[in-house]
Amino acid sequence: MNKRHGQYYAAWKRLCKNKRAMVGLSILVVIILGALFAGALAPEGYDYQNYEVCLLKPCWEYPFGTDQFGRNILSRILYGGRISLAVGFSAVVLSVSVGTLIGSLAGYYGGAIDNISMRIMDVMMAIPNILLAIAVCAALGNGIQNMVFAIAICAVPGHARVGRSAVLSARNQEYIEAAVSNGASDFRIIFRYILPNCLAPIIVQATMSVAKAILSASSLAFIGLGVQQPIPEWGAMLSAGRSYFRDYWWVITFPGLAIMMAIYGINLLGDGLRDALDPRLKQ
Repeated sequence: MNKRHGQYYAAWKRLCKNKRAMVGLSILVVIILGALFAGALAPEGYDYQNYEVCLLKPCWEYPFGTDQFGRNILSRILYGGRISLAVGFSAVVLSVSVGTLIGSLAGYYGGAIDNISMRIMDVMMAIPNILLAIAVCAALGNGIQNMVFAIAICAVPGHARVGRSAVLSARNQEYIEAAVSNGASDFRIIFRYILPNCLAPIIVQATMSVAKAILSASSLAFIGLGVQQPIPEWGAMLSAGRSYFRDYWWVITFPGLAIMMAIYGINLLGDGLRDALDPRLKQ
């Protein structure tokens, strides 16, 4: 256990030396803090309407301008971060849990379990993610929970494959044979010995999946699925303001930048984690 902690501490030190990863982490921390403390940082409520300042361009009082209903865009972006980030992280937690479980069982037992589960994953991967998410949302209806479920379903095959490959690489190691000889159950071998030693690829895959989940949530909200007005969500803000973009550029520019910066920061951090956790990249 101490050795494992030492390995992750060394990985953290390597991550801290990666300037791009630290930039990504800083961006992500700023966005998360802005979402968490939106109530204190937002100048106004996200649904407060002031028709006297409709479509006001950015100024000192309204740094990001106002939308067609006179709502403060800065306030809506801060509050919208709660929805976008919550959906992204929740979908990834759900998909990682289900996908890693399926992949671990398939990789450990092999045979029919492996063939059946992986063929199902192949079929799911053959369907474009956004189309599968749209179909699930259309079947279940609008709502944040349904959107999380739809995005998670799309991400399960990727995590299942990562979990399976990790288990296959560790299944024949000597410490696994020792655990089997000591009479350890299959459940204990998988979740006590194999997965804790295969966390690196799972963590990297999960980190990169957060960016995809946020983008998927924004795409679904953009076409009217998932979050509904007046609840702020970055993709929904883009959809609501697209009719005004020609004359009022700020209505969709700042929500689009919020999405871009969140995904950019997560991708930088994911690349840094991949380099830090891969022992072959040690310097």
